[in-house]
Amino acid sequence: MGVLPLQFTEGNNPQSLGLDGSESFDIVGMNDGAAREVEVIATHDSGKETAFTARVLLLTPKEVEYFRHGGILNYVLRQLAAK
Repeated sequence: MGVLPLQFTEGNNPQSLGLDGSESFDIVGMNDGAAREVEVIATHDSGKETAFTARVLLLTPKEVEYFRHGGILNYVLRQLAAK
């Protein structure tokens, strides 16, 4: 597991969406690393959900490959195990 870099779309930011950092996030539509945008569902402590679209910032083919392997560590371990 790693960190998936996302960027708010134009006009959205934490303040406009009512996000304070205490939410948990679900990312929908990021199956194989090829998606350019995903739906993010932020669940607040109260149970309220806020959905918004975000840009995926996997910018190079290598970053997509790392994502598909579950992160750079898994990628490296698989490369070593294949030798």
